Amino acid sequence: MSHAPGFDPLAYNAQPYPGGDPFADYKESKLDADGLVDLADRRLGGAVLDANDELFADRENLLRTGPAVFDPLAFGHKGKVMDGWETRRRRGASAERPHPADQDHDWALIRLALPGIVRGVDVDTAHFRGNHPTEVSVEAASVPGTPDTEELLAAEWTEIVPRTPVYGHAANGFEIASTRRWTHLRLKQFPDGGVARLRVYGEPVADPRWLAAQGSFDVAALLNGGAVEDASDRFYSSPESIIAPGRSAKMDDGWENRRRRDTGHDWVRFRLAAQAEIRALEIDTAYLVGNAAGWITVLARDAYGPEPEAWTEILPRTRLQPDSEHRFILDSPVTATHVRTDVFPDGGISRLHVFGSLTAAGTRRLQQSWDRAQR
Repeated sequence: MSHAPGFDPLAYNAQPYPGGDPFADYKESKLDADGLVDLADRRLGGAVLDANDELFADRENLLRTGPAVFDPLAFGHKGKVMDGWETRRRRGASAERPHPADQDHDWALIRLALPGIVRGVDVDTAHFRGNHPTEVSVEAASVPGTPDTEELLAAEWTEIVPRTPVYGHAANGFEIASTRRWTHLRLKQFPDGGVARLRVYGEPVADPRWLAAQGSFDVAALLNGGAVEDASDRFYSSPESIIAPGRSAKMDDGWENRRRRDTGHDWVRFRLAAQAEIRALEIDTAYLVGNAAGWITVLARDAYGPEPEAWTEILPRTRLQPDSEHRFILDSPVTATHVRTDVFPDGGISRLHVFGSLTAAGTRRLQQSWDRAQR
């Protein structure tokens, strides 16, 4: 199918399922996604808007959270039940030309939950061993509003992952060099086949006009351009969950670290949407009953202030209650670009909200970032 010299599609096949642990022979991705957010996360509002074919398995499965599930005994009226997006087998134009043409492919349109700069993509073909695509490509577009399929198909698309062979039963990772802000992706698979999951790692770029219209808002929220820069521990769950929208729905929908067996403490460092004046904090320990943090301190620093590396305590060490919301109004606004939560001695928090408004300098820098991401 590919024009690449010496390309052998059979070399990318996985072996038939041998029984036992279905992930025993799975190829892991080497893509480094630390500090990046899944911009297509379904929990944040990502969606597979349409696909040209989904006969064997629904397109919506692409963005399901968690790894794909495999049941070797599950069959339906259309064949093997697969936890992914799977299309029918393509055929050629005639008996004389029974094979698909070189450009034949299937496609799916994805709306990013968080429009932003895409740094990496994982095309996961878990459990698709003899029915994965030979090659894939990924295109990106920036389309305002809520376009329908017809409008998206007519949009201007930019290829960010060129047509590339992929392995079956593997996480196929691709680094992306683009620095533009994208709102939608189009996944193409050549000529047909199945993909279990699509992960789109990157950095959200918030619309400064939308934030300005709100005035005061959660300046740490993922939806508003906040991010987790680093954390002491990611053992049980991701610290990015702390700044996800809505209340935690269960224990692993927040951040929980392992039990400490020393005299240290755990922490998470956040980058705010831009320089802001912080006025209030909300810390939630929902569903963390016997494993909530015991105490918490919140610190802030201003990367553009006279001491850009200095951390200032804005909430002194304070006792946290399990499975509870805690609200704190600061005595006076604090200008900051970053906040850090230190928890003692260990334990989890489910959500952090940092309420405030952007400074004039923060608004200006955010606008500059927005302008760069449009080019």
